[in-house]
Amino acid sequence: MAFVYNPPITPWLNIVYQDNDIVVLDKPSGLLSVPGRELHHRDSATTRLMRVLPTALVVHRLDMDTSGIMLFALNKAAQSGLSRQFQARTTSKKYLARVLGNPATDQGSVDLPLICDWPNRPLQMVDFDVGKPSLTHWQVLGRQADSSLIELTPITGRSHQLRVHMQQIGHPILGDRFYGKPDAVKLAPRLNLHAHTLTIAHPISAEPLTFTATCPFN
Repeated sequence: MAFVYNPPITPWLNIVYQDNDIVVLDKPSGLLSVPGRELHHRDSATTRLMRVLPTALVVHRLDMDTSGIMLFALNKAAQSGLSRQFQARTTSKKYLARVLGNPATDQGSVDLPLICDWPNRPLQMVDFDVGKPSLTHWQVLGRQADSSLIELTPITGRSHQLRVHMQQIGHPILGDRFYGKPDAVKLAPRLNLHAHTLTIAHPISAEPLTFTATCPFN
């Protein structure tokens, strides 16, 4: 079945923090982070925010199906400062995910190099020859009969990293239409992956700041 972009309308824009230099959104699942190339893919978190704050500048992105904390700069100086933090990996990001089944242990790490599966893009795949280093730490927060709630801490920020890493250890994220196979897809109406917290140093004042968005599927 062909993909049809049908972004959520409510809430239209959920701003959780704003000052003179940065703004933080709680992006809903199903909304693109930035506009796509096609006219019917123009609606996005970025275009919605720019209607209210025209100087908003992208700092990082979330997958369309992922919800949660998304950070923007409101001027070039702030964008530069934040970009340096993401590049240097001094930010701290934690995600919540509900995955298929129950891991054998309560915590672990996945260290598998990733690269775009070009014939099947946007899918990513593990490639030990030319893949980029990708590291994710995980911890089980709760268990049910057919699924587990886990906290994911990505050390690197590769495309689809958390989704591929969970699939590779046999516990795909529920609702994942790319990597979830039928068993994981049928258990949730949306991708159960949420950017729960983000910790940064304010790009101008250097004050440490942590932003949190309530998990919609917990």
